[in-house]
Amino acid sequence: MIKDGISKGENNIRSFLMIGQSNMSGRGEFGDVPPIKNELCFMLRMGRWQPMSEPINVDRDILNIRFHSGIGLAASFADEVAKLTNSAVGLIPCADGGTGISQWQPGEVLFDHAVMMTRLALRTSEFGGIIWHQGENDCGNFDADSYRKMFLNTMTALRKELDAEKLPLIIGELSESISDEYKLGDNPQKMNVLLHSLAAELPNCAVAPAKELELKPDGLHFNAVSCRELGRRYFQKYRELIGK
Repeated sequence: MIKDGISKGENNIRSFLMIGQSNMSGRGEFGDVPPIKNELCFMLRMGRWQPMSEPINVDRDILNIRFHSGIGLAASFADEVAKLTNSAVGLIPCADGGTGISQWQPGEVLFDHAVMMTRLALRTSEFGGIIWHQGENDCGNFDADSYRKMFLNTMTALRKELDAEKLPLIIGELSESISDEYKLGDNPQKMNVLLHSLAAELPNCAVAPAKELELKPDGLHFNAVSCRELGRRYFQKYRELIGK
């Protein structure tokens, strides 16, 4: 019997894989929003289910702590799912800040790590789906055809590896207000158009909108209040996909 770090029995948790880059792992400032406390929400930490607390997806510091780990979208998503289902929800944090779609291809370390961690989580949970937020990195040198091919390759292979071809996949829009400092032009808008077209190609897939969400002063990452709202928007798309 594997001890999962909580008092509940096995398979009482519905788990969700968190993947993508920094706006999935979360960069919102602590103290800007109240912590979410829900006894039904957990996160995988050192292979065990632990009570959910932020930062859920601990990420490396980038540019001298300018982009530190913080509040993310996953906590409010999990909180809403737990309230809807009145059952335990577990988060599997595997997002990695600053990563491009090429780094999420089958056989690459990030892909293999996500599969490994999800399989570990599935010893003591039932898989509920995938939440993904990524694309800012690929806006710097945007190539829609290349991104389309690699995104479909990643998601098709990931679902196959996890026997999750029909489970929900929710992806998030990029902010269209990213600072000119990053020299992305209108590529975030183009990426969002592409993400919607990709969702239409994949079964049981939806896009959470980022319209009117605010960024931190860094001009790239959603602030804590917006992270909470974005998580709720992910939840609404999840709810639509499962028909509740």
